[in-house]
Amino acid sequence: MSTGLPLSIAEAARQIAAKRLSPVELAGMSLAAAESRNPTLHAFIRLTPDLARAQAKAAEARQMAGDLKGPLDGIPVGHKDIYETAGIPTTAHSRILEDHVPTRDAAAVRDWAAAGTVTIGKTATHEFAWGGPSFDLPWPPARNPWNPAHFTGGSSTGSAAALAAGIVLGATGSDTGGSIRGPAGLCGLAGIKPTYGLCSRAGVLPLAHSLDTAGPLAWTVEDCALLLQAMAGHDPADPSSADRPAPDLLTGLNDGLRGLRIGIVRHFHETDLKASPAVRAGVDHMAEVLRAEGAEIREVTLPPLAEFHAAGWLILMSEAHAVHEPWLRSRFRDYGEILRERLALAALVTAADYLQAQRRRRQLCQQVAAAMADLDLLLTAAQPAEAPRIEDVPKFASLETPGLTIPFNLTGQPALTVCTGFGAGGLPVGAQLIGRPFEDAMVLRAGHAFERATNWRARRAGA
Repeated sequence: MSTGLPLSIAEAARQIAAKRLSPVELAGMSLAAAESRNPTLHAFIRLTPDLARAQAKAAEARQMAGDLKGPLDGIPVGHKDIYETAGIPTTAHSRILEDHVPTRDAAAVRDWAAAGTVTIGKTATHEFAWGGPSFDLPWPPARNPWNPAHFTGGSSTGSAAALAAGIVLGATGSDTGGSIRGPAGLCGLAGIKPTYGLCSRAGVLPLAHSLDTAGPLAWTVEDCALLLQAMAGHDPADPSSADRPAPDLLTGLNDGLRGLRIGIVRHFHETDLKASPAVRAGVDHMAEVLRAEGAEIREVTLPPLAEFHAAGWLILMSEAHAVHEPWLRSRFRDYGEILRERLALAALVTAADYLQAQRRRRQLCQQVAAAMADLDLLLTAAQPAEAPRIEDVPKFASLETPGLTIPFNLTGQPALTVCTGFGAGGLPVGAQLIGRPFEDAMVLRAGHAFERATNWRARRAGA
């Protein structure tokens, strides 16, 4: 890259461990890149240079003493501005919370800090992770580093922009209908929505309680595995947290794909929602590479995408309205136009609608599980096309056409987006790999094998 950080987390960790790279130097590079690129990209709502320098200095002291905490020690990261940060404003990109300063860190912020990460700042989001891209909020929307005239995807928008621009090496995101995987696809990154309940949501501002999932974005799948390893595990502070041991996501990462059975859900992106030529070519390319790596590739049919879409958005809208109803009654005009109108529409959903959607959700979960009875993974597109121009995103975009990501919020399965190439205007495209619940390690293993067998990680925005 011409500016920013050229390293992956894994490579930076090796250099830090070998004392060839100082965490203080790395943090300085990250802050310099933020100062240079953020005025155009608006990836960060707020930079935290004093905190970053203090954390980097502590990491350097551990480095010199031979007492590094692990591969994340000294790594610069950003936190989506719905993750609470003690003493640092957490606004959800909304004037509703413009003065909100938490007294605690979100669980993931705490866990990453315990692993030695260096916080560069709070990244832009859509208002309360649903209302965007909006131009009537206290901060502008983030823009795509591959072309700043274009959109970054769903609500983990600033995290994706900061990563694609090389400002940070890892970032937190959240995924309720695709807000990790969508930005990862449109910005050429790796991003994983873990199994529902794998990662604590304590301290993460909610959107829809039965769908919200905390997870990481990074430049590579290996980096996602390192970040997810540090945030996975049971947390009694989150009632949705699965009471089971944290998985080992790293030991088998290089085991390859021989013997794995992968089903392409081709009708999702070819019939139910016809994707662009570059997106379809990217899925086919991934299938060919995975087959060459030893996987068995089959065709598989799931219920129509529209059924997942209908159930998913009725649930999301109902639960989001429940979260926001008090503020809607007292501060309706303080919301930006997009979120205000989406939440107003959500008020029209009845209890019967919501219960019928949850009933259909259970049926869809059973049908997907049956389709995967003799499969290890699913493969389909992540986004229907390359990133649109930011001003062309419709107000009700998520409701107008079926989404390729929300099926796996409904089912709670782990789903990973990886870059599969580039399309119109040199903009990235991506595909999703989906596993069975709590088989996040297998999803990461397959994505990592694809990245090792291709050269898409060598191409950077602005290079």
